[in-house]
Amino acid sequence: MDLLKRFVQGDVEAFEKLFRQFQSDVYGWALRIVRDPGIAEDLTVETFWKIYQARARFNPDAPFSSWARRIATNLAIDHVRRRRPEMELSEEMTGVRSPDSLVMCERREKIARAFERLPTKLRVTATLALIEERPYQEIADALGKPVTTIRTRVFRAVRILRDQLNRAGVKP
Repeated sequence: MDLLKRFVQGDVEAFEKLFRQFQSDVYGWALRIVRDPGIAEDLTVETFWKIYQARARFNPDAPFSSWARRIATNLAIDHVRRRRPEMELSEEMTGVRSPDSLVMCERREKIARAFERLPTKLRVTATLALIEERPYQEIADALGKPVTTIRTRVFRAVRILRDQLNRAGVKP
């Protein structure tokens, strides 16, 4: 019997095989969105817990990876919406720097603040498209949106970021 059909019927061994096969993909996807390895690990576990709970609703003829990514994406977006932006001190920020590195650090901080001010749906889409350089189709599948919506969100995010950075005095 097919692995996905066995999974839908509640076969724990089939679920374990799917977990081993797709765990790193789900983790990498969550990490791209939340940008924190510990949180991505937690979201990976939560994703597979939700997958197991919802197994009866899964269509065994559909791609498992797309379904898993969509669940991981929804959990990651929920996390991004809930979390409060926190600034971590990097090694670079704790040492003595030259005036040029101070300017670069200030510029990076302005860019990060502008990114954090984006609406969540634009921030997640822009992160995946602009920073992680994921294909639009892959993002569309994970978010359950048409590719045209993803293109529009990226366009809007870039326009908003450009306006915010211009007002903050950051030039390309």
